[in-house]
Amino acid sequence: MDIILLERIEKLGTIGDVVTVKDGYARNFLLPQKKALRANEANKKVFEANRERLEKENAERRTEAEKLGEKVDGAEVVLIRAASNAGQLYGSVNVRDMVAGLAEQGHEIDKKQIIMGAPIKTIGMHDVTVALHPEVRVTVMANVARSEDEAELQSQGVDVLAQLFEEEQREIEEAAADTRIDNSGLEPGEIPEELFEEGVSPSEGTTETEALVEATDHKNEDEDEA
Repeated sequence: MDIILLERIEKLGTIGDVVTVKDGYARNFLLPQKKALRANEANKKVFEANRERLEKENAERRTEAEKLGEKVDGAEVVLIRAASNAGQLYGSVNVRDMVAGLAEQGHEIDKKQIIMGAPIKTIGMHDVTVALHPEVRVTVMANVARSEDEAELQSQGVDVLAQLFEEEQREIEEAAADTRIDNSGLEPGEIPEELFEEGVSPSEGTTETEALVEATDHKNEDEDEA
C-alpha cells in the first residue's frame, strides 16, 4: 500500500514522504495511529494544502520533546527485586515499572514512549529507550538490584554478578587448598601419612600399603565376629 507519512517513521521516511508498505502494517498500525494517510489523489491534495501547518506543528512538538529529553536523558530508575544468586529475577521489570519509576522523579512519560523490547529478567544496569517524539529519543537506565547496597554498587559501575562469581571461585579455591595433601617427597605408590587412620601407621619392616591392608583385614574380622 502507498501511504503519505505524517511524521518520521524509522527506516521508512519523514513527514510528507510517499512510501510503500505492507497492507497489514498500514491498516493495523500506521493508519489507526494517524501516522500516515493513504496515498490516493484526494489525500495528496489535502496533505499539500496542509503541509506547511503540519510541518510547523511537528517542529513545535519536536522542540518540546527536546526540552523534556534534556531533563530525562540519563535518568536512573532503581528497582529492587528478588533474584537468585545467578542474578535471575523471580519475575521481571516491565514498561509499567519504568513509567512509575520515572514519575517518582517527576518525569511524566507515557508507557507508549518506553521501548524495552522485552521485560528485564536479570539484575544489572539496563539501557531503556524513551521515544519522546519520532525524531527525539533518549536513554534512561534501569538499575535492577536485590538491595539498595547492590544498586549503589551497580550505579558506581561495579559488575555485581561478576563480583559474586569471583567470590564463589575464591571460596572454592580456598576450600580446595585446605583439604589438599602434600605429596612432595613421597616415592611413587607411597601413601601420605595423614591418610592412615589413627593406629594404622606402618610398623618397622612394613610398608604403608601393607599396614593399611592389614588394618583393613583386622577391621573386617572384628566386624565379622561382632
